[in-house]
Amino acid sequence: MRYAVLSDVHSNLEAFEAVLADINRRNIRDILFLGDAVGYGPDPNECIDLLTASCGAPIAGNHDWGAIGLMDVAFFNEYARSAIEWTSGVMTKKNKDVLRTFPLKVEYEDKDALAVHATPKEPGAWHYLFSLLDADTNFEYFDNKLCFLGHSHKPFIIEKQLSGGLMTYKDNTRIKKRSRYIINAGSVGQPRDGDPRACYVLVNGGEVNMIRIPYDIESVQNKMRKAHLPSALIERLSRGM
Repeated sequence: MRYAVLSDVHSNLEAFEAVLADINRRNIRDILFLGDAVGYGPDPNECIDLLTASCGAPIAGNHDWGAIGLMDVAFFNEYARSAIEWTSGVMTKKNKDVLRTFPLKVEYEDKDALAVHATPKEPGAWHYLFSLLDADTNFEYFDNKLCFLGHSHKPFIIEKQLSGGLMTYKDNTRIKKRSRYIINAGSVGQPRDGDPRACYVLVNGGEVNMIRIPYDIESVQNKMRKAHLPSALIERLSRGM
């Protein structure tokens, strides 16, 4: 079984297209999407159109909800709030309606996997999973072998062994028969782990790999400037932070 897992495109069309091109070169047709199609970046409508054409059963992220009024964006920081208000203003009604159809989680029986944006515990509360303690708690909220998530924009793999012990991996691992896994797919459109390249997960048989793809960051930044999006969001793309 071979499939790709994407998260946090955040209206970054150049990054999204570069990732999809790499996936197509690998002849992969099964693509899971973990939420936050919009927010931050300059091309929300184009990214939603491409998402619905390429990814099966996409789920919702907090920025998706913010853009369509399903959550109070007063809780966002000032830069994220400014960007999501701009996004909501330029999105078409059709694409807002598309975002409303996205669920908070999807189970894939054929993959023995759960997909959420934030955490399997209270997915609509938009908690972050940062620590091993967070991971240990969240393993209790799903029964699948794999749980894919995003939200923090920082890729990682956490293995829970049969003994209860936890192991962490940054870039890749083999899937063991008696272990379970939480896998953060990082971010296509706004990585925050110090590597500005777009990130996605490739599951290839018994292996999980983080794939990094360069894209035209400067082009995205120029679009963001023309849209008068916050400079802090523009500059961070180059740093991957």
